[in-house]
Formats: sequence, structure tokens, C-alpha cells
Amino acid sequence: MPSTPPSYKNHRYPAEVIAHCVWLYFRFPLSFREVEELMLQRGVIVSYETVRRWCMKFGQAYANGLRRRRPRPRDTWHLDEVFVRINGELKYLWRAGGGDGTVLDILVQNRRDEAAARRFFRRLVKKTRTVPRVIVTDKLRSSGAAHRQVMPSVEHRSHQGLNNRAENSHQPTRQRARAMKGFRSTGGAQRFLSAFSGISPHFRPRRHLMTAHDYRTEMTVRFAIWNQVTGVAGLPSTP
Repeated sequence: MPSTPPSYKNHRYPAEVIAHCVWLYFRFPLSFREVEELMLQRGVIVSYETVRRWCMKFGQAYANGLRRRRPRPRDTWHLDEVFVRINGELKYLWRAGGGDGTVLDILVQNRRDEAAARRFFRRLVKKTRTVPRVIVTDKLRSSGAAHRQVMPSVEHRSHQGLNNRAENSHQPTRQRARAMKGFRSTGGAQRFLSAFSGISPHFRPRRHLMTAHDYRTEMTVRFAIWNQVTGVAGLPSTP
């Protein structure tokens, strides 16, 4: 589904520089200062604080644009929750993924009880505007209780082994959290992960299932979509 690229009005740097900095930050486990250094190597002088503001302003907009261009999710959804420590406090990261590995939604909550599961299920249905044929969860009882209230007509499969895909899909998030030395606030974690879960998977096709030629072809297509979403289509993808 086409969408209008974000406006870069009143920004001193061209759109391709802004988009490239945002791509570097969300695609690779880099700090803002490391992005600043990489851009300096390319002859672009930009401060790490400016990179931070760009990521906060445009990251979510880019992620939303990528999500709108994805096909409808498959009829099997994998849901899971893992704990994260935010400023020393234990929180829970709820995450839903499609059968093709795409991230449908992600939500940071204080608990993993029935109310938290119900809130996540309702948010997921509202955001995707659809319901699956099957949902796969681990053996958390609150997921089953929320399923019976929110999506009673959907088949529910609860088995630890069946949900390995959702378990493994948390690895990029864990890796990034370690690189960032943790999150400082719940709101900051939610903002980052919402944009990260929309941008990072776009550049992570299942490479182990592809030949080198097919992988390069797929990545060319994905970079073209990125250029359309960021409004730099027809321009070089790097500054």
C-alpha cells in the first residue's frame, strides 16, 4: 500500500543522508557516536545528537511505511513474552510474529498476567485489522485465558516446542539491548523497539534458505522499497 514519505522540510541535510543514518542505527548494533564516525569517514559531518533526533523523528515513520507495504500476515501467528530489565526493573516484552517471520507487534508491559495478555491480544487485532486461523503460544496460562476472551473462534496451540520461532525471533532484540547496555525507561524501550521491529526485519530475509544470487536480488528489492518509504527513490541509497 503506497504512503506519503515523511517531510524533510527545514532540515539542513538532504533526505538520503538522514535516511542512511537512521538505517545504520536500526539495522546494525551501533551507537549514535558510531554512526557519527561512519558518516565522518564518508565526508559527512553530523553530530551524534543530530543522529539521535533523526532516529526519534523518522524511525517510527519509516517503520510504519514498511509495514504498510507488507502483504497481509499469514493465518498462523506466533506469540511469546520474555523478560527484560529496564533501569533495573523487571518488565515483559510481548511479541507477535507471522508465519513468514515478520513482526506483527511488540509491547512492553509490567506484567504477564491475564490482563496483560488480553491487552496485547486486543492491540494486535486492532493493529492488524484481522484475526488469524491459528495462534501458537508457550504454556503461559494467561495467554490461553486471554485467547478465550478476545479470539475464541481462533484455534490455539499451546506447546513449548511449537513456539521456537517466536523464541528465536527475540535474539536480535537481545543482541541490540546488550549493545545499548539496556534500556533506561519503559517508554524509551517501547519507542525504540516499535521502530526497530519494523526496520530491522525488513533487511533480514531468511538468507540460509537462499542462494547468493537470490539473496542479492531480494535485497535489491528491499532497498528499493526502503528508498520509496524514505522518499529518496531514484537517488543513491548511500550518501
